[in-house]
Parts: sequence; structure tokens; C-alpha cells
Amino acid sequence: MNLILASTSVYRQRLLERLQLPFTCIAPETDETHLPGEAPPPLAARLARAKAAAVAARHPEALVIGSDQVASLDGSLLGKPGSHRQAVAQLEACSGKTLHFYTAVSLLGPGIDKTHTEPFTVDFRPLGNEEIEIYLRRDTPYDCAGSFKWESLGIALFERLHGNDPTSLEGLPLIALTRLLAESGHPVLARASSSSGRNSES
Repeated sequence: MNLILASTSVYRQRLLERLQLPFTCIAPETDETHLPGEAPPPLAARLARAKAAAVAARHPEALVIGSDQVASLDGSLLGKPGSHRQAVAQLEACSGKTLHFYTAVSLLGPGIDKTHTEPFTVDFRPLGNEEIEIYLRRDTPYDCAGSFKWESLGIALFERLHGNDPTSLEGLPLIALTRLLAESGHPVLARASSSSGRNSES
């Protein structure tokens, strides 16, 4: 099986490595513009499949994984902050509220076209200005939607987490992906390999 991850995200690469399958990373180069009135779940699903399709078009013999994550707060989309100032604004807005995540994974290959969207919610505790500053300086989550790394110090920001698959919060729902692989005739545990890892291609 020639497995390709349609992403250059280090977070998704590390997640996929947990399945111990050899894979290659290729940048999908897709347009991620939101359509007017598009709700978060279908947006995540559309972009995940678009990423997989962009790479599958160049590698039709391969099994391609695409993924996308959309965060929504009070009905508004929350992207990657990109800067300390914007991260402060995001965490101030999330303080004491619930942030909804929709993480989609798409699997495309010869005779295979499957997509799943995994919901997950994060309840923030009330956050003070000093706490926000301390957290951001320590964890620097400026490339993460919602301005936190839950797998790191970000766990200190929350009251509770709701969802079936915590890996979806990191950007790639591995439970759903494992199921999609099995349904496609490529069960993870049946394909034990002595070698695993990744190569990147742009």
C-alpha cells in the first residue's frame, strides 16, 4: 500500500506515525476559501476531501489521507492565530465558553472514497489576563486553531473536554481513520510492518 498524507503539518504527521504505517507527506495545494453560508461540519468535510483529491489526482495508484479542522465559537470560525496578539484575543474570547471543533478525515484511492467528520467540544474555565500571557509565552500555540495545545500545557485552560476521539482535537481523528482503513481493506493491525515513518515532498 502506497499511503500518502496530503499535508505537511507536523502535528498530523506525528499523529499518523502512531499507526506505525509507512507513509509519504505531500502538500495538497488546495483553495481553502469558505463558501458563503457554509456551516463548520460540511466545510471541514469538503476541505478534507479536496486535499485528498488534489494529491490523489497526481498519484492515482495511492491511498491518500486528507484532513481539515474547523473551530467555531458562538457561531464564528476561529482560525490559527499566527501572532501573540491574536492568540490573546482568541483566548479572551474563549474564556468561560465552549469551543466546538469539527475535524474531518478523507480517504481516497482506487475504488475508495470515504469521509468522516468528528465533533469535539472544549469547555474553557474563566481565564485571567495573566494566566493567558503565561500560557502563551510557555506553549507558543500560534499555529493552532483556538490558540492552545491541549496535549501540552493547554490542558490547564479547560474545565472539561467532550468527544469520542481526542486525537481529532490535534488535527487527525485516528479512531475514524483506523475504521476507514479497515473498511477499505487495509486494517492497521493486520498490516504490521517492521518499518514505519514518513518522507516529505512539496
